[in-house]
Amino acid sequence: MGRGLLVGASVGDPPKSPFKRGTLSRDRLAAGLIWFAVVGVAAALCWMLWDVVGQGMGVLSWEFLTGSPIDAGRAGGIAPILVSTGLIVGVCLAVSVPLALGTAILLVEFSGPQSRWHRWVQLSLDMLAGVPSIVFGLFGNACFSKLFGLGFSILAGGLTLACMVLPILIRSTQVGLRAVPEDYRRSGAALGLSRLAVLRRVLLPMALPGIVAGLLLGIGRAIAETAALIFTSGYVDRLPSSLLDSGRAISVHIFDLAMNIPGGESMAYGSALVLVLALVGINTLVSLLADWWRRVWLGGVS
Repeated sequence: MGRGLLVGASVGDPPKSPFKRGTLSRDRLAAGLIWFAVVGVAAALCWMLWDVVGQGMGVLSWEFLTGSPIDAGRAGGIAPILVSTGLIVGVCLAVSVPLALGTAILLVEFSGPQSRWHRWVQLSLDMLAGVPSIVFGLFGNACFSKLFGLGFSILAGGLTLACMVLPILIRSTQVGLRAVPEDYRRSGAALGLSRLAVLRRVLLPMALPGIVAGLLLGIGRAIAETAALIFTSGYVDRLPSSLLDSGRAISVHIFDLAMNIPGGESMAYGSALVLVLALVGINTLVSLLADWWRRVWLGGVS
């Protein structure tokens, strides 16, 4: 009988220790806080989208997208605003993307992490990433608008935004390149491939997700920037004829309608809806192109 009791005690569930109960309680609390944060962020995003879509759908039309502003933006459309925004973002990416790729490749593939130059560049990138946009605007006004004589122009605004997004693009490209296993580099060297060939055929396609993530973040920051462009690209809402003309970005247009133009709230909501749709469309298009390019260069091997 004593043996049976002993066997029954051995097969039964062991009592939970106070330490294990405390661990489970902390795990449940952490999971609850995480879900609360997720739901809070999702609710805030849904509320913002509901407000913008609900207020802006009544304004959105073909005439709104193709017309020119009338009565300081209270009526008409935003076609010149969209053209100016596209040109500013185009200048920004045309300057920043090659510089970011070259800098990241140099830092990861051709520079020792312990060198003084490498540490100085990394520190500079960290400092630039934390600089407020208004400071970039003042710098762009003093350097590009006045020192280089560009004035309030699309070119000055695009160059200023390029300085802003460079740290984001460089960091994301670095992360993407460092995520590629070292075996790929050794295999390329063992096959007699040059470092440039390995970089072009293997490393860059493998690092594409990180590069695309940085590109999307850079586009999002550039297309929604306001403070820096007020000091560089200006307020003019007519259709620009060249990069040296002043142009109003859509973010500046939204700010002006909402804050400075009585009766411009509805047009501001319509412009904000166009901005949101443009960001969604650009993100989708860039992601699809990146997937296609990766399949072409890597033959579908992930």
